[in-house]
Amino acid sequence: MGANSSSISELPENEYLKKLSGAEPISENDPFWNQLLSFSFTTPTNSADLKLLEEATISICKSLVEKNPRTGNLGSLIKVFLSRTKELKISAECQNHLFIWQAHNALFIICSLLKVFISRMSEEELQLHFTYEDKAPGSYGTECEDLIEELLCCLIQLIVEIPLLDITYSISLEAVTTLIVFLSCQLFRKEILRDSIVHKYLMRGRCLPYTSRLVKTLLYNFIRQERRPPPGTHVFQQQSDGGGLLYGIASGVATGLWTVFTLGGVGSKPTPQLEQCSPLANQSLLLLLVLANLTDAPDTPNPYRQAIMSFRNTQDSTAFSSSNPHAFQINFNSLYTALCDQQKSDQATLLLYMLLHQNGNVRTYVLARTDIENLVLPILEILYHVEERNSHHVYMALIILLILTEDDGFNRSIHEVILKNITWYAERVLTEISLGSLLILVVIRTIQYNMTRTRDKYLHTNCLAALANMSAQFRSLHQYAAQRIISYTCRHLRRYVYVLDKLYFPHSHCSTLQHCFSTLSDNGEELLSLTCSHILRSYASSLFSLLSKKHNKVLEQATQSLRGSVGSNDSPLPDYAQDLNVIEEVIRMMLEIINSCLTNSLHHNPNLVYALLYKRDLFEQFRTHPSFQDIMQNIDLVISFFSSRLEQAGAELSVERVLEIIKQGAVALPKDRLRKFPELKFKYVEEEQPEEFFIPYVWSLVYNSAVALYWNPHDIQLFTMDSG
Repeated sequence: MGANSSSISELPENEYLKKLSGAEPISENDPFWNQLLSFSFTTPTNSADLKLLEEATISICKSLVEKNPRTGNLGSLIKVFLSRTKELKISAECQNHLFIWQAHNALFIICSLLKVFISRMSEEELQLHFTYEDKAPGSYGTECEDLIEELLCCLIQLIVEIPLLDITYSISLEAVTTLIVFLSCQLFRKEILRDSIVHKYLMRGRCLPYTSRLVKTLLYNFIRQERRPPPGTHVFQQQSDGGGLLYGIASGVATGLWTVFTLGGVGSKPTPQLEQCSPLANQSLLLLLVLANLTDAPDTPNPYRQAIMSFRNTQDSTAFSSSNPHAFQINFNSLYTALCDQQKSDQATLLLYMLLHQNGNVRTYVLARTDIENLVLPILEILYHVEERNSHHVYMALIILLILTEDDGFNRSIHEVILKNITWYAERVLTEISLGSLLILVVIRTIQYNMTRTRDKYLHTNCLAALANMSAQFRSLHQYAAQRIISYTCRHLRRYVYVLDKLYFPHSHCSTLQHCFSTLSDNGEELLSLTCSHILRSYASSLFSLLSKKHNKVLEQATQSLRGSVGSNDSPLPDYAQDLNVIEEVIRMMLEIINSCLTNSLHHNPNLVYALLYKRDLFEQFRTHPSFQDIMQNIDLVISFFSSRLEQAGAELSVERVLEIIKQGAVALPKDRLRKFPELKFKYVEEEQPEEFFIPYVWSLVYNSAVALYWNPHDIQLFTMDSG
């Protein structure tokens, strides 16, 4: 790693750090603190240097853990920091670089020490280290008892009160980072923390009045996306010899010992990833997600979640309710723009989910936007690139779509938004398509990927629910979207016949049937030959006749027979047998979606009728199936009605002529002939104990995405390394 890493590796031998962690008590008024805090650095951001810094810090911490009960030096360091923060606001206004620089350095050391302390001891042990006095080793002093609360409150005040300038950017970022570190005890516990000391301090007492201001500031940090100022902005000019990080301070400063603490060097280049983002915005969002997902206390609901649930637009002039002391106002237009721009990150998608699910004001505002495509398109891109995303990110994107599709206005408006040249959609050139049709294409593609790869029932159920919510409002479907709805249904109809064949006749080898399915490509786009369709029609009729007698009993007997053939009741069934219920559920839902569209908006969707007629042979096989007979009535009626009109028009009709006949027939078809079914409406409901999912997820995002924070992966207990 060269000079940078060697200088970090020499930290344990640094004279000032050895004194801090040594056996001698240091008064908070000692000139030593000016010497300790007179260094400059750019915090390392690559994992190798962060790991080296962590390893160097551990040795210092071990010594401090051992000596601090007698010296109280940790408490003295914190008191020095607290005393210097009292005039930070004035220092920022007066451009006092020196004062801000030393306060930042004090906080950086505190944060580095705390991170190691928290990873290696319980909260109770950590609390003891905050209460040790230098004059009475091991005793408790009244003025120190609330030092943790005082530090937490000070950090919050620093975040909400210090103006964000070039010279204060680093200390603001460090304050946010230190709060994350304070809460990181959750990383080292398998169980969800429900009675944390730090949680109590943050949700009660002196910190509580700052709740809404903290949430608002963190949101505005995310909205503003302020980039890190150029290196050296917050410090004095470097000495020309290149080793210089020492500056003359009246009280006297060391003249060379701190040259080892360059931590990557002020002149070192940041990684390309960090050049493209705002560390403060990223860190603020992560802290906001952590705070919002703290568990409720037995007698106190999480105030940070309450603030997120209730904040309003700055244009809303109605009075705040006295029942919610944490309500505040924020510019919704700026928030919406930031949410649209940042959806490539897990944490921004999770924030969008939380706001849509928990804050009715935000949800109403988003649904009223006339540029909803700016929000929906990034979500669709997440789902389209499902292979490259982690499962949690895909879930959040999908649930966002489900929440949006609960609104009929949204379902209508997306078909009125026409998009040009969707370059990231690779399966077909889409020069012009409605947002609604694109949404259908992406969701069907996601279901298909899930059914062939991950086989996650939760995912495909929510995909189908979103399509079902939209179905009554389908308008002017793109021909490719209509084709995919029908072809995807047909793929499962064929698969269903194949699985039934394997269940009922496990020892037979219907080579013709197997050949039919072997001709299907992986993505299900290829059509079976006419011969295969006739064979399937005859074969399916026989199977469904058998099913119609005693559907469940027949399936149960076939399953038992299959278990016997694989040797044991404990043996798992083959995939195709386990898939049967899932396939039947998917078919049922797809048929209901098609039926809902035909019943409510047939005259708006000639392309869907065209695609249905093109595959009518396969649909006709399922009119006798006991599970689908009811829903097939309308589909069968539509097929019969339009087939008859096409036969009357003659043979060898062009596509244009067929569509013209369909449009004319849609007007002529009596609506009362179509059987009415209950409206398809699904509403997203969070699982019981959602914290079991969200807390590990949020902390996996912190672990993977936080700037300048490294934890040893072997110490992490909350989640496995592949869960993020």
